[in-house]
Amino acid sequence: MMLGRCRQPEQASLLFEMMRCDGLKPTIDVYTGLVSAYGQSGRFQEAFSIIDEMKSVCDCKPDVYTYSVLLNSCTKVHRSFNTIVDGYGKAGMFAEMENSLAEMLENGCSVPDVFTLNSVVGAYGGSGQIEKMQEKYDEFQLMGINPDIKTFNILIRSYGKAGKRFFSPTIVTHNVILETYGKGGYIYEMDQYFKNMKHQGVKPNSITYCSLVSAYSKAGDMMKVDSILRQVENSDVLLDTPFFNSVISAYGRAGELDKMEELFSAMEEKNCKADYITYATMIQAYNDQGMTKAAENLEKKMLAARKSSGIWLYLLHSCLH
Repeated sequence: MMLGRCRQPEQASLLFEMMRCDGLKPTIDVYTGLVSAYGQSGRFQEAFSIIDEMKSVCDCKPDVYTYSVLLNSCTKVHRSFNTIVDGYGKAGMFAEMENSLAEMLENGCSVPDVFTLNSVVGAYGGSGQIEKMQEKYDEFQLMGINPDIKTFNILIRSYGKAGKRFFSPTIVTHNVILETYGKGGYIYEMDQYFKNMKHQGVKPNSITYCSLVSAYSKAGDMMKVDSILRQVENSDVLLDTPFFNSVISAYGRAGELDKMEELFSAMEEKNCKADYITYATMIQAYNDQGMTKAAENLEKKMLAARKSSGIWLYLLHSCLH
């Protein structure tokens, strides 16, 4: 515990191993001390690993004090909301989980991330609440929080369980599969799946097109990005900020700045509000092309418009620096 307070988790771990070598059997308190040592240094991967090890050791299951120590450590480094949301979700306490998530969004001191996404989606998916899982997945997407491989595993596992109960796939199911193909670089498979999806009468939405644009952009196929734009223009799909962000990013990466600026203007015409991702993407594109003056002018414009939003500026600063 003392080594933990002195931020010396390696020494604490060494002492722990010395105890074992001397034939001393660690108790719950000893394990908890090691959890504290790692937690107070912000090394939560190791702390959670010790918790898992405790669960497999007879007479050393983590108790209330162990979790209190870990929670206290998380609080000190602003991870308490994620820990609490995850805990409520795993306990099936959905009302409390939603309240904690709402508080997280309202107080502004802790921004949701992919860990939050996985906790919430996993909680609903694991309990068979597929529609609620899909709803939350969409909400996090609209917040600009991108899923990771763990998210996809959670979704696929949840859909698999639901399929046994004759659950019919929705647009969210199709979007997840398209995004998985796209992230994996399987463009042909993604295209075929998209065609089949439309043949089945499933109507694409903004998130569908975001996934396609992102995949084509990474593959360097701007002709297909152009094709997606034409499809969207001839459809009744409601365009939103994430969609514009995806196409602005695609043309910015390709160095087609005229098209990028054209889309930014179209975004304003359609009353889609630019966010920190929009500005950060365009500023990065200008800098990549050596257009530092244009980047500075855009940053000044953004700062003037968003001066009152501290969190928004913090996120932009994180993206740029």
